Amino acid sequence: MEVDPGKIVDLSVTLSEHLPATWPEHMPFAHKNWSWFEEDELPTGACTCSLGPYVTHFFILDEHAGTHVDAPSHYIPPPGSKLPEAGPLGETSAEKLDLSRLIGPAAVIDLRHLDGEAEDGASPAITVAHLEAWEAEHGRFKPGEIALLLTGWSRHYVKGEAGRAFLHEPVVLQSRPAWPAPEAGAAIFLHERGVNAVGIDAPSIGSAEEGNEVHRAGLSREMAFIEGLTNLDRLPARGASFLFLPLKIAVASGAPGRAIAILP
Repeated sequence: MEVDPGKIVDLSVTLSEHLPATWPEHMPFAHKNWSWFEEDELPTGACTCSLGPYVTHFFILDEHAGTHVDAPSHYIPPPGSKLPEAGPLGETSAEKLDLSRLIGPAAVIDLRHLDGEAEDGASPAITVAHLEAWEAEHGRFKPGEIALLLTGWSRHYVKGEAGRAFLHEPVVLQSRPAWPAPEAGAAIFLHERGVNAVGIDAPSIGSAEEGNEVHRAGLSREMAFIEGLTNLDRLPARGASFLFLPLKIAVASGAPGRAIAILP
């Protein structure tokens, strides 16, 4: 199968130490040199190591860094843990996800009008009414579709002081409204329509002030949540194909990966 490169849209953010790639309380993304082409002096006065005429780096990567997918084990405790809501899905880690659920026709819901409609430190709610309004214009969600929530929030995923608006200001400082996020009822509504995966161009599917409820509602129904997308504004409401492939990391609660769309 040949795909026109001009019809591929990269929906993934770039991982960098200079970008707001990870949740504030999580391990920050780190990307360091291990071997340079030759011994060379660094600004610190130390020298790079050279293992041969090539370069390689290593990185420290949180499971939920950048564009990534949440596995059920992210919020569902495993059987035998004696924790509330424990169950078999607590053993479904990222490498066990059904990849067919991460590939499918895209349904893009434009919710950018909600941006800013909340108090500082809180997320505007994406409700069932918003999804029903989209259906009234574009038709009912179809089983197997991947719902992509276009909030416009990925515009804050930039370097420098402006990048603090992505996570630090709404979550840590609570000095501005956060990204629009779906209520638990909205996730359940999509699941009942046959939607098994939901993506969002924001740091989390959950709200800045209380993200647990929607995660539990969706992941307990074996939905996949793909967070940290970008470029959703380049897709039509319907007609594009979506694909996300996560890194295959054993016993991971989530996994970064590459998301793309293929335009019609």
